[in-house]
Amino acid sequence: MELILNRDRILNALNHKSGKLPVDFGSTPVTGMHISVVKALRDYFGLPQEPVQVVEIYQMLGRIDDDLRKALKIDTIGVPTQNTMFGFAMENWKKWRTPWGQDVLVPGGFEVTETDKDVLIYPQSDRSAMPSGCMPKTSYFFDTIIRQEQIDEDKLDPKNNLEEFGLLTDKNIQYYKDRVEQAGKSGCAVVTGVPGTAFGDIALVPAPFLKKPKGIRNIADWYMSTALRQDYIHSIFQQQLEYAIENLKNVHKAAGDKIDVVFVCGTDFGTQTGQFCSADTFRALWKPYYKKLNGWIHENTSWKTFKHSCGAIFPLIEEFIDSGFDILNPVQCSATGMDPVELKKKYGSRLVFWGGGVDTQNILPFGTPQQVREDVLRKCEIFSKDGGFVFNSIHNVQAMTPVENVIAMFEAVWEFNS
Repeated sequence: MELILNRDRILNALNHKSGKLPVDFGSTPVTGMHISVVKALRDYFGLPQEPVQVVEIYQMLGRIDDDLRKALKIDTIGVPTQNTMFGFAMENWKKWRTPWGQDVLVPGGFEVTETDKDVLIYPQSDRSAMPSGCMPKTSYFFDTIIRQEQIDEDKLDPKNNLEEFGLLTDKNIQYYKDRVEQAGKSGCAVVTGVPGTAFGDIALVPAPFLKKPKGIRNIADWYMSTALRQDYIHSIFQQQLEYAIENLKNVHKAAGDKIDVVFVCGTDFGTQTGQFCSADTFRALWKPYYKKLNGWIHENTSWKTFKHSCGAIFPLIEEFIDSGFDILNPVQCSATGMDPVELKKKYGSRLVFWGGGVDTQNILPFGTPQQVREDVLRKCEIFSKDGGFVFNSIHNVQAMTPVENVIAMFEAVWEFNS
C-alpha cells in the first residue's frame, strides 16, 4: 500500500489537491544530491557500503538506490538520459577515487587525466580530443572548458549549433520503453526528460559532449547573441523544436502515460538579483517554442511539464505559466523578489512549486540542525496550502553538506506530514 501512495502523493500535488506532502530527491539533474552526501546518508542509515554510482558526472550527483529512497520516504524515481554531459554512455561501471578520497562508480567511458591541480575529462572518451571539462582538486564537480573557435560573422551557420540535436533511434526509444516500465514498478512517480526540449540551456551551449563544437559556444557570446543575433537563435530553436516534438511523439508511443512528469527545460533566466533578459525578449525569443512544445504535450499526453530556472525570476513567472509550464523549480526564495508568501499567493493555484523547501546556499550547508528544521517547517507551511507543492531543496544538495543537517531537513518534512 505504501508504494502506491508514493505516486499518489505526487499526483495529488500536481493536481493541487491537499494531502501528505510528497518528496523528490534524485529524479532530475537539478533535484539531486552530491555523491558525498549520498554516501553520508548511507552511512547514517547503516545501509550497505558499496561505492556510490555517479549518475550525473558534470555535477557529481549520486544515485539514490531503492534502499535509501525507502529510508528517506522519497516519492519519485527518475529515468536518466542514456549519455552523460561528456558524451559517453552510462554503462560498464568501474571504480574511481575522487580528489577528496571517495571511492565511486563511474561509467566505463569516464576518461580523465589527473594532475596536481585538477582532473581533466574528455568528450566521448576520446583522449585525442581537447578536454571539455575540468575539476579543480579543491572542487567537487566539473566545470566546462570553453572551446569555441573564432567567430566569423559571415560564416555563422545555425547548423553548427544543431550538431547535438536529432531524432531518437529505435534503440533510444526501446531504452525509454524498458526503463519507464521498470521505474513504474517502484510505485513512485516517474520523471524523465526527452532530448531536444531545452532551448538555449546554458549548461549545454558549450557542448562538453562534442569533440570539436562549432558555432556559438562561449557563454558570453551566446547571451549577447540572444540580443544581437536573434534570427540565428530562432533558426536553431525552430529546428530543435521539430526534433523535440518528433522525439516526444516516439517516447509517448513507447512509454505512454506511465511517465508522470517530463523535465522540459533547465534554461536559467535569473541571477541572484535580476533576470538575464526582459519579459519582452522572453516573449519574442523563447515563448513561441515553449508554447508549441508544452501544447503538444498537454494535447497528447497526461504528462506534467517541468521548468527549471534559478534566480530572481518573479517578473517572468507569468510568462512561464502562459507558455504552458505546470511546474517551477527550484523556487529560489533567497533571490531578489522571490518571497515564498508572495509566490504562493500569486501563482500557487496555477503552478506547482517543486523545490524551495530549504535554502541550500546558507542554511542547509552552514546552519544548525535547528535552523534547518525551522526553515523547512516554514516553507512547508507556506507552499503546501491547497496542494501544488513537491518538497525538494533549492537545487541540488551540495558537496559535504553536514549529514546532521540533511537528516534534520527530512525529519522536519516527516514531522510536518505526521
